Amino acid sequence: MKQLLVSLLALGLVAGPLTATPAEAQRRSDQGEARKEMRAGNILRAREIENRVLSMMGDAEYLGFDYDSTAMAYRLKFIKKGKVLYVDVDARTGRILSRSR
Repeated sequence: MKQLLVSLLALGLVAGPLTATPAEAQRRSDQGEARKEMRAGNILRAREIENRVLSMMGDAEYLGFDYDSTAMAYRLKFIKKGKVLYVDVDARTGRILSRSR
């Protein structure tokens, strides 16, 4: 029984990465691209973008960000009074591209 449990756990570790959804695969690809672009000096660090935007969002709760390698933009996500807000920022310049209300 113990051998079967170990085998199933090992199979899960091997098969798990193979069953990633397309969105997860794209996110991993975008994260890798962001690291590459940051190292090359082409985009700003995520923390720098966060520091700029967080100070402008008042009492909205910060939930995190995603990086879009195609648009070379960060999307920061907030919640305020039960409403989700997005702030899209140019990763190269730090300029705010759009804000949802």
